[in-house]
Amino acid sequence: MPGREHFAPGLTAENCKMSEAAKLAVIGTVAIDQVETPFGKRERVFGGSASYFSYAAGLFTPVALVAVVGEDFPEEYRGILAERPVDMTHLKTLPGKTFCWKGQYGNDLNTAKTLETQLNVLLKFKPELTFKTQPKYVFLANIDPALQLDVLNQLDRRKLKYVACDTMNFWIENKRAELLKVLARIDCVVLNDGEARQLTQEPNLIRAAQKVRAMGPGHVIIKKGEHGVLLFYNHEFFALPAYPLENVFDPTGAGDTFAGGLMGSLAASGDLSFASMKRSVALGQIVASHTVEDFGLEALRRISQDNIRERLEIFKRFCSF
Repeated sequence: MPGREHFAPGLTAENCKMSEAAKLAVIGTVAIDQVETPFGKRERVFGGSASYFSYAAGLFTPVALVAVVGEDFPEEYRGILAERPVDMTHLKTLPGKTFCWKGQYGNDLNTAKTLETQLNVLLKFKPELTFKTQPKYVFLANIDPALQLDVLNQLDRRKLKYVACDTMNFWIENKRAELLKVLARIDCVVLNDGEARQLTQEPNLIRAAQKVRAMGPGHVIIKKGEHGVLLFYNHEFFALPAYPLENVFDPTGAGDTFAGGLMGSLAASGDLSFASMKRSVALGQIVASHTVEDFGLEALRRISQDNIRERLEIFKRFCSF
């Protein structure tokens, strides 16, 4: 498990040079969500895959955020991102409204019912990368695979050390050809168990992971919600349970937070070995365990590296035998 070298105590925008120096970049959505769970309802929640990812990754390393918002995007939300070393140079503002997702959870908190998706300015988004120093680590969060390909085409592969991506059932069903092109060009893909089965038409997750690896990525991570996570690293295998929690208020963004913790840890360490990947998966699980304890980014805003270390030590104790 990681030592202090995986953390950057007191890592904030104020004490860190970010913009050109960020080793990690993410492209995804920044959103204003409406979320309802058995524990409450929130009309305006700061969300989006890139928002959760950036805030989580910022616990470990500076991160460059590539996304788009509308003119209605609150200045308050920019201030929240600025609490971590998040470079917002590539956060564009376009005329119109910010992407909005409305979702509802029942007693099964592993599954969200999408009530409405308003793409808004996301329909006009054309990412243009102008990094003075290209990040070595890139995460393609859950967006249209055509946009993921666009970003890949703007990057110099020779300068990249590690590229990972996320996707969802809608893209698997409706943009499969583009998604397969993305998978052929990346190092790691993060899926949930349903998406892995849908992508491969294989009910067994072990065989499903093997089929996904045959599509291109050497590393496959399958999230299983409250049942943990599976890592397929070349021909190695690793499994972790979820961190046990008594209070889960809002699972939205847990997967994006997991990816942020994972990639933030990898970028901070610069180590892509199997041992480092296992440590980073554990850190991703720990950060995600905090996210679900409140709505939106609120729980993440309250934690520090000390909170992560404490929960990580507990995790190590009950996972060893």
